[in-house]
Amino acid sequence: MNHNKQKKNKKKDILQKGIIILFWLCVWQILTVVTDNNILLVGPIQAGKAFLHNLSEPYFWKIVLFSLLRIGLGFFLALFIGIFLGVLAYKRAFIEMLFEPLMATLKSIPVVSFVVLLLIWFGSVRLSFFISFIVVLPNIYVNTVSGLKSTDKELLEMAEVFHIGHFNRFLYIYRPALMPYLISALKISLGMSWKSGVAAEVIGMPQYSLGERLYISKIYLDTAGLFSWTLTVIILSFAFEKAVLYIVKCFDAWNPAPIRKSVIPDSSAEDIKGGLPDIELKGVCKSYGGQKVIDDFSYTIKRGEHYCLTAPSGAGKTTLLKLINRIEQPERGTVECGNGHDCRIGMVFQEDRLCGKYNTITNVMITAKESLSIKDIYEEAAKILPKDCLEKPVSELSGGMKRRCAILRAMLSESEIIIMDEPFNGLDKENREKTAAYILERSSGKTLLVTTHRAEDMELMGGVKIEL
Repeated sequence: MNHNKQKKNKKKDILQKGIIILFWLCVWQILTVVTDNNILLVGPIQAGKAFLHNLSEPYFWKIVLFSLLRIGLGFFLALFIGIFLGVLAYKRAFIEMLFEPLMATLKSIPVVSFVVLLLIWFGSVRLSFFISFIVVLPNIYVNTVSGLKSTDKELLEMAEVFHIGHFNRFLYIYRPALMPYLISALKISLGMSWKSGVAAEVIGMPQYSLGERLYISKIYLDTAGLFSWTLTVIILSFAFEKAVLYIVKCFDAWNPAPIRKSVIPDSSAEDIKGGLPDIELKGVCKSYGGQKVIDDFSYTIKRGEHYCLTAPSGAGKTTLLKLINRIEQPERGTVECGNGHDCRIGMVFQEDRLCGKYNTITNVMITAKESLSIKDIYEEAAKILPKDCLEKPVSELSGGMKRRCAILRAMLSESEIIIMDEPFNGLDKENREKTAAYILERSSGKTLLVTTHRAEDMELMGGVKIEL
């Protein structure tokens, strides 16, 4: 039913657009009749005939190709350099400061000023290439920086904790934040590149260019020719925009399997075989805004043991976990993960911190052990989640399902230590019990630290009680 309704709506939309186009063509024709002067205005029929005549001329395609190459190359060079510089500016604040006045200048100076200057420097042949480049570059650069800055900081923290590789980090965290900004910039820049590029050709008049043909039509008062070449520019601009946006949207929708490889340092392999590391907290202190949250806390979390950290809300449980997984550093004291090697931690944060655009399986695969096959991940997921939700984007899942997805991600990661911050929030009694049993089964032999302020959760998880 929904499919049939969508088809009917699509047909209705096409019909409405056709009627609107026909209406304006009629208005155009009426104005032509009223004007009754072929130099001032020609009708759609005359313009169409001139366009068809141009199509039959051998030089037409040469003109189209040359203009397309000049303007297209300028656009794509600006696209790649704009993205590259935007990434550098995002990574280094100094680079952003360095390029800020340049980009502001490029955006502010009228195109005609650049046209005159570049005509002197490079001549008319390469003029449209440089103008297209100059017009597009600042838009791409600014939107790239803005898009990368909009990336969810909590997801980036999650990526640090799980040691997610650069490819997965870009594809599943940075890309969803960047693409809306980039697509918006492209929609503006694609039209601007053609308008400014053709305008530059009109001024410079390089041979075999659309701008040259427009200027010649003006010289000979060939209004029909002027309209036909303008129509050519509109068609090329439209087709170029659709092609580029289609490619970019395909890249946005591309969902390859995440790259998975072992990230446990080779130097620590023998230590891990010999036993998991202890976590030593010695005299740890942490404050926010002058208010102490943790004051001189010391404790040893033994390898392979299970612990429940309990304290009232706001007492510093989450802060302590952030110190253990190195998201934050203590003001005083030390947090050491035995033998001096980098501990592998699987973390369930207080927030779910999932990549909302992607499904449960992809979210788990991003951090999953290399030895786990996709079939294994599906089987594990089905133990605590309904099978019919595994292929849905996690943004469409309920709060309890998202929570279990976050738990699954931590349990199947390449981790020596599992840390969970209030893991059962949003779960009903039945799912809480099922999920607790799964956690205990999968964490056998691993160090497990769970925070909670609920007595029933402590009973479910057991382990050594730590009071903060």
